[in-house]
Formats: sequence, C-alpha cells, structure tokens
Amino acid sequence: MSTTELPKQYNPKTVEDKWYSYWLKGKFFSPNLSDHKPFYSVVIPPPNVTDILHLGHGLNNTLQDILIRWKRMQGYETEWLPGIDHAGIATQVVIEKNLAKEGKTRQQIGREAFVKLAWEWKKKNGEAILNQLKKIGCSCDWDRTRFTMDEGLSRAVLEVFEHLYKKGLIYRGKYIINWCPRCLTSLSDDETERKEEDGSLWYIKYKLKGEDDYITVATTRPETMLGDTAVAVNPKDKRYKKLVGKFAILPILDRELPIIADDYVDPEFGTGAVKVTPAHDVNDFEVGNRHKLERIVVIGPDGKMTKDAGKFAGMDRYKCRKALVAELKKKGLLEKIEPYKVPLSTCYRCNTTIEPYLSEQWFVKMKPLAEPAIQVVKSGKVKFYPEHWAKVYLNWMENIRDWCISRQLWWGHRIPVWYCLDCSEVIVAKTQPSECSKCKSKNLKQDGDVLDTWFSSWLWPFSTFGWPEKTKELESFYPTKALFTASEIIFLWVARMVMAGLEFMGEVPFYDVYIHGTVRDANGVKMSKSLGNGIDPLEIIGKYGADSLRLSMILVTPEGQDPCISVNTFEIGRNFINKLWNAFRFIWMNLEDVKPEIGKTSLPEKNTLRWEDRWILSRLNHTVNEVTRQMENYRFNSATKILYDFVWHDFCDWYLEMIKVVFRQSETETEKAASTRKTALFLLDRILRLLHPFIPFATEEIYHDLYSLKPDDFEHSVMKASWPEPDPSLVNLDLEKSMELVQEVVTSVRNIRSEMNIPPAKKLNVYLKVEKKDTQKLLEDNREHILTLGRIEKLEVGIKTKKPRFSATAVAKDFEAYLPLEGIIDIDTERKKLEEEISRLKELLVGVDRKLANEDFLKKAPASIVQKEKSKKEDYQKLVEKLEKNLEGLVGW
Repeated sequence: MSTTELPKQYNPKTVEDKWYSYWLKGKFFSPNLSDHKPFYSVVIPPPNVTDILHLGHGLNNTLQDILIRWKRMQGYETEWLPGIDHAGIATQVVIEKNLAKEGKTRQQIGREAFVKLAWEWKKKNGEAILNQLKKIGCSCDWDRTRFTMDEGLSRAVLEVFEHLYKKGLIYRGKYIINWCPRCLTSLSDDETERKEEDGSLWYIKYKLKGEDDYITVATTRPETMLGDTAVAVNPKDKRYKKLVGKFAILPILDRELPIIADDYVDPEFGTGAVKVTPAHDVNDFEVGNRHKLERIVVIGPDGKMTKDAGKFAGMDRYKCRKALVAELKKKGLLEKIEPYKVPLSTCYRCNTTIEPYLSEQWFVKMKPLAEPAIQVVKSGKVKFYPEHWAKVYLNWMENIRDWCISRQLWWGHRIPVWYCLDCSEVIVAKTQPSECSKCKSKNLKQDGDVLDTWFSSWLWPFSTFGWPEKTKELESFYPTKALFTASEIIFLWVARMVMAGLEFMGEVPFYDVYIHGTVRDANGVKMSKSLGNGIDPLEIIGKYGADSLRLSMILVTPEGQDPCISVNTFEIGRNFINKLWNAFRFIWMNLEDVKPEIGKTSLPEKNTLRWEDRWILSRLNHTVNEVTRQMENYRFNSATKILYDFVWHDFCDWYLEMIKVVFRQSETETEKAASTRKTALFLLDRILRLLHPFIPFATEEIYHDLYSLKPDDFEHSVMKASWPEPDPSLVNLDLEKSMELVQEVVTSVRNIRSEMNIPPAKKLNVYLKVEKKDTQKLLEDNREHILTLGRIEKLEVGIKTKKPRFSATAVAKDFEAYLPLEGIIDIDTERKKLEEEISRLKELLVGVDRKLANEDFLKKAPASIVQKEKSKKEDYQKLVEKLEKNLEGLVGW
C-alpha cells in the first residue's frame, strides 16, 4: 500500500468537481424523513437574483455549510434548504438599465413583456447563483430549491395578505412615504440609506398679514415652501406668543398661512419659527393632521415641480431650489444662509435622494405583530450571536412604524386587491373575483402595484416547507434551528420573520441568529460592484480551490468583526491544505504493514505509546473538546484557529518531525514504530473528521485515498463519519506542560539561528542552564527530540552550566540557552547587516509616525486602516528592539 503513487501536490482542480458529483449521486445532502434521527434544519438567506454572488455570500454560505456538515456528522438528519429571492426593485432597476441601453423604457414595451424579461433574467442568473453555491461546496438539499415567486410561495403570500387584511392589520391610506423619483416607487424606512451632507439653512422672511413686519423661518429645503400651509412656533416660546392665530403671507405665491402653535417645534432650531408643508415632510404631515391643514403636493413622483408650484411648474426640484432662492434674494426676502449638516435618505438600490411624498399606499400595522416578537428575544428563546445585536433588534422593534408594503413596480407579487369601477368597492381575494361582492358588477380592475420584496421573504422559513398546507416537511423542519445573516437586514428580514413565524405558525422561525461581519477590501472599504473592488468567488476557486476560499475567509473573520480581504488572503488556506496533503503523504509512505480499515482505526495498547504519542493524543482531545465548544457557541473563527494551530503546529511541525526518527529506527524497534504508525493513522483519521466541515473536498480526497475506497462506494465517506468525541483518559496536562518546555528550547535555538542568519543545515552546540533537577531530567529524557528538531550537534544540560564566550543567549522562565557563535558566523559582516536593518526600520517608523500624527488621515481613513498603521508601528518597534539587543551582543566582540 505504501508504494502506491500519490501526487506530490494537492490539485483542487482534479478533486472538487469529482467529489461534488459523488455527494450528489449518493444523495448525501437529502434528509430521510422516515429516519428516526433528530432533525436539524436551516434555510438559506435567499440571494437576490439581481446579480451573481460576491465574497459576502461566500462567507455567509461557507458558515452555514460548516454548521450543516458538522451537525450531519453529529448524527442529525440535516436539511439545508436553498433558494433565490426575486428582489423586486433591485431586479427591476437592472432590467430597466438594460432596456435603456437599447433606447427603450418599460412603459414602451408594456407590463407583460417586461415581466417576461424579468423571468428570463431569473432563469439565467438563478442558474449561475446555484452553480456558484455548488462550486463553494454547499451541501444544500437541491431537490427542495425554492424561489420567492414560485407557485407555492405565491400561494403563501396571498394567504397571508388575506389573513392580515381580515384581521385589520393591512390597510390602505394616504400618508407621507419614502419615494424614489428614479425607481418611481415607494420604499419602506429600512430600504433607505441615511447619511449627512454639507448643506445650507436658508432664513426666509414671511410678511405678516396687514402689518409691515415679518416672521423669519429657517428651512433646509426652500423648494418645498411652495407647498406651505402654515407657519408653526412652540407654544412656550414667548417671542411668538402674540403672533399665534395671525396669518403670514407665503412669498411669491401670496398664499395666506395661519401661524399655529405646536409642541413639535424646537425653539432652538433656526429662529424658532418653521414652515409647515404637510405633503412633503413626515413630521409636518403629523402637524397638519393635528391642525387640519391642507396638503398641497408641489413635487411630483418624477421629482419635478407640479402645477401647484406656480411658475416653477415642470422644473426639477433642485433647479427650482436654485431659481427660487435667487428670486427670494432679489425680492429682499432672503435674510441669510448658514452652512448646515443636512440628514439625507437615499434609495438603497440606485442612490437617488428620497423624496417624502404624499401617496396612497398599502400598509401593515406592525405594533400588534411586534409585541410577541419582542418577548421571545427578551426571554432568550431567540438568541443573537454576538449577543449585542439583540439590543439593536429590540430598539427597532420597540420603536417600530407601520410597514408600507405596496411598490409601484411590475416585477413582484401583484397585490391581491380588485376595485369595482362602478361602486368603488375594494375586494381582497386570493383568486380573481368574477364580480363585485357588493353590486355584482363585472367591471373590476386589479391594483397595479406589487408587494414589497420582503413580504414574501418574511414567510421564507415556513412557506418553503409547504405552508399553508400541513406537510411532512413543515412538521419535520419547522422551526429551523439557526439563521446566518448580515447586520444590515436585521430589520428588513430577521425581525419580520420572527413576527411572521409567531403570527402564522405560533412558533419562532429559528432559535439562534448568527450575525457575521461585512466583507471589506484590503483598504477597509466595503466590497461593492459599483466601486469595482469586489471579488468573484469563482475567480478565487479557479486559482486556489474552494477549500482555500472557505478556510481563508473563516480564519480572517473574527467574531462580530468585518474581515479585510485581498486576493492574496487565500494563500492562507492553500498553504494549509498543502501542509495537510504533505502530512498525509508522509504517513501513507511510512505505513509499512499497517493497513487502514475504515471503522477500525483504533489506538494501540496504551503501554506501547511513546512519549510524543501520548503528548499528541492529549493535544488532540483538548482540541476536539475546544473546537466542539466553540462551534456550539457559533465561534467559527475561534474553532478554525484552534484546528489550524493543532494541525499545522502540534501535528505537522512537532509530532511528525519527532516520529521521523522512530520510522528510521532499526528492526529491534519495530514494535514501537508499529505503535507510532497506528497512532499517526488514528490521528489522521480524526483530523480529517474535524476538518471536513471546513475543507470538505480535500478531506474527502484524503479519506478515500487513505482507506482505498472505490469511487462508487456511497456507504463510506468522511461526511458520514462521526464527529470525534473527546476521551478524557487520554488528556495529560503534565505531559503537555513538559512538551511546552521542549518546544521552548527548540524555538529559542531556531530564533537565534534565524536572527543571526545561520544556515539551517549548520549544526550547533547548545548549552542549557537550568535551576531545577526535574527540568534537567525532563530535557535529558527528550535529548533526542531536542537534537533532531533544533539541528544540534552537542547538547549540554546542567544546573551549573557556564556561558561559553562569544555566545548568543536566549532567556526563558525555566532555562537559559547559550549558543557559541565563534566560527559559526562572520561577526563583522553580521554586525554591519544588523546596523543597516535597524536604520531601515527606523526610517519606516518615522513614516508611520508622520502618518499617525496627521489629523486629516485620522479623521478620513477607515478605523481598520488607522489600526493597521498602529500595528505596523508596534511591529517595527519590536523588531528594532530585538535587533538592537542582538547588535549589543556583537558589539563587545
């Protein structure tokens, strides 16, 4: 067996497609509903069909796949349901842009043709997205793939709309909503992005009726004054007490405006007097309702001024602002202009500035739905990881506003409402009515709007399993166990799913919510297609392989933090997998007569175990215990780092290096060598199991090679192997502590060798001075390992050991190491090298200090970049300190 030829290098291109096809043929991802195993289910956050996946999706789905593969190995019948979201406004924007390139508009081609184009887009992009997920290695139940506009989910949407309408939770009303003049649709508060811009505060004089005096109001939006229907002051503001009840004259349009008192007005803002425009400001709308003010719409849905704007009709809102301000100035009605930070809302899809717009829309009353959803988080039934996101969730839920669910789009679920054109009756129905329920007229027209994308997405955890039907899938897989998502959709999606689950299923949709970081580029900027700094996961897979993509992303994503990723990041994963492959080849080539048999990989008798075998087994069990604990707490980064360190350092760098000596021993030592071979084989088997959720392809390849499995053997796979359980009887903390001392000695020798540029092949003499006899005995017992690992020719250990002249020194807690350098290095040459390197590092330090002293840099640079510079400074300082210490040792020679 050991003579079988194995490739010298691991090549993901020849491995990954092979094993993914194998898993699919074996139906490894499909749960058996008849099985008696416990169920564990997760639903994928459906990617938008708008565009192919980016690295953010790669991170999200890698995390989910790690969880599902781990649970599968723990003995659960797992269901990971995949799917795609129709993404109403986002997809419509893309298709309209494509039409614009052809010189067409959606209005020109009509609704039916436009929707057909959207379905074609969904087919093309949907297939590409699912292919990307497969390439990443996602072990989804592909037979249950869903789409938010497929027949079953569409039925669920209709059921929910009718239910909420009958319950009085869906209503139609005329309110101020967020309106995008570019997309020509309403948006919910959570579909807008908020920012501050440098703007102005204009002070405008309104003449008092019948008097030669004025009242000055301050506004950030002078163009909306054309829709003013009042001037408001605070009732406690003594400056204006005599003016309340009087009238002011609106400049230019000469409309009479009542001067009213309302607690909403902040006396500290501007002059303490504000204009009231009920049709163009959400707060003014409420003031208008309280005082029964007229609502005059002066900015239309296209962002242009309406006929009620007088001579400014037809002008763009910002051109109107410029012209209006100029005229006010000309008439002497512009008192002054001050710089002011203006809060702005923009469309989350096209970045157009939102217009508060008075429009008739459909809404959901949210407070009744929010109350039970607040309680399940407060009680801990639904937990957030990291837990601070629960406060963010609760803050939003406790201040929730009604949800505007109608969208003036063509792509999406058509609102199931019909209007009788004869008697104005409103009919809500799941199927098209044949006649008016009130007057029996057949002259009916369906509402032209569609529902907000999130109206189908909030039903995802149960609609995907067949609701409103009582299916076996729904019974088995709802509630799901965990949800993985990003922080920006806690309100848009997570909170709404909790509300929907409680309302329609009487149970939460999931118990654990894991919020991961947002992927950023190497400069700390959020990756985005528009900025051109995004990375296609397939590009990385083509270069490094899917396992390298997965492992690297998890390793650089600390819990609750945003990872900064560049193309070079993925070398981390590639290097690790190559290290694992080389470790496998080494063990394989030294198995001799030990034949690996699946399910029979066990440890030799404990009394045959060598010192290093017992040490690595203790480390293995510590690792199994810690990795499992971290995974249970959704600390994937911590779990991966523990595994990485164990495999790379404990197993490869130390254990395999130590047992090379054993494998080279004479025939008289064959029994010990056989014991070590069995131990190494056992360790490799357990390592493959531990690593499988993280790097599924490489572990499957090695597992099949190790056990000589046939390509059509669907009974045996590392995916079907059980997750390792810790064996407390193998844990030996004293032994681990002893090994730490051996490692410290070897590392000290290696560090001096590196710092003094001593060639690796050059054998050294090492003198160890210790304080205790126990320490001396331990080091003497491991003399062989220290000599081999440190490339040492002569080793002397003693309590009275003296320092030879011209020696480099390493000081540790339990020993001092002396390495005589006379005849080993050229002292003068080495001294010169050290001086030059210290000089170079000090120049770099000056540059970093200059940057960190720059106030402009500290204010404008992302926090991650500032921290990067601080870390650089710290690293440079440590290096300088270390090199100066080395130089100091050479100066006296």
